[in-house]
Amino acid sequence: MKATIYKGNKTFSVIDKEIAEPKEGEVRIKVAYSGVCGTDVHIYHGMMDKRVNIPETIGHEMSGTIDAIGEGVTGYELGDKIVVRPLDDRAVKPSDKGFNHICEELKFIGIDSPGSMQQFWNVPAFTLHKLKEETDLKLAALIEPLSVAVHDVRLSELKEGETAVVLGGGPIGLLVAMVAKDTGANVVISEVNPVRITKAKELGFETVNPAEVDLVAYVRKNTEGRLADVVFEVAGVQPALDVMTEVAGIRGRIVMVAIHGEPKPVNLFKFFWKELKLIGARVYEKEDYEKAIQLITTNELPFEALITDVQPLTKIQEVFENIDNNPDGLKVLMDCQQ
Repeated sequence: MKATIYKGNKTFSVIDKEIAEPKEGEVRIKVAYSGVCGTDVHIYHGMMDKRVNIPETIGHEMSGTIDAIGEGVTGYELGDKIVVRPLDDRAVKPSDKGFNHICEELKFIGIDSPGSMQQFWNVPAFTLHKLKEETDLKLAALIEPLSVAVHDVRLSELKEGETAVVLGGGPIGLLVAMVAKDTGANVVISEVNPVRITKAKELGFETVNPAEVDLVAYVRKNTEGRLADVVFEVAGVQPALDVMTEVAGIRGRIVMVAIHGEPKPVNLFKFFWKELKLIGARVYEKEDYEKAIQLITTNELPFEALITDVQPLTKIQEVFENIDNNPDGLKVLMDCQQ
């Protein structure tokens, strides 16, 4: 079979390797599609070399079918369509308080252990979520990032009729906006990239370029002064941190979706003055995956528009180089059987 290997120094290779039999408690997946996410790009840039066991196969956004079943695994049959929730929580402890998805010794499959950018992939059966037969496997590769968005919106307690401002119109920002709009909220996306602004508008979202329009004044005008009930910080840049406390209204909730790897300045006075809440949101829980599966299966939201390219597994090096050179793209999928 073909498998991709990250070798460090912005280098991938494609190798031939033996197809391994699943161990006890495992299944072997014939991987259909594997999405490239921001974390994978960080790995490509060498930012996670201390964590990834180089050389390693990476990838965690995926879809596929069960190809072989290991001893002790029940509830699945060959050919079942599945996705993997790539969280290995087997080291959970009482001090984790039952929040297995963020347990202290959580291992993220596809980063801390081999991932999905290969033709066949062996994983623990407890990570699987079964799909309906009619589920489109190409769209199903979006379930993992969509679960992030579902988790973010659920933790925000966003309600129908409220105003949500999404800071950042990349893949996760658009998914957050879709889920927020699906709850009945009024959604405004803040984005500076012209191509992504166009895409957001094509998807029917009210979109503001904060480099050209005063975002706070815009939201204030369109909410009769109430400002945002919920702000999703997805951009991960200082200007977003600066504006999030300004655009949030009284008792607004700010959800920290972006990953900030080092301390950043935040206007804490605004939290006191407006009784704001800051909510951390990391990955997802089982119920978020099931909700995302439901959304993908019914396919009533414009998920197809987020997939901007599909390339064969053999072109993995070219794919990552193109992502570096074309930051306007959204979601690139690897066809893992080509």
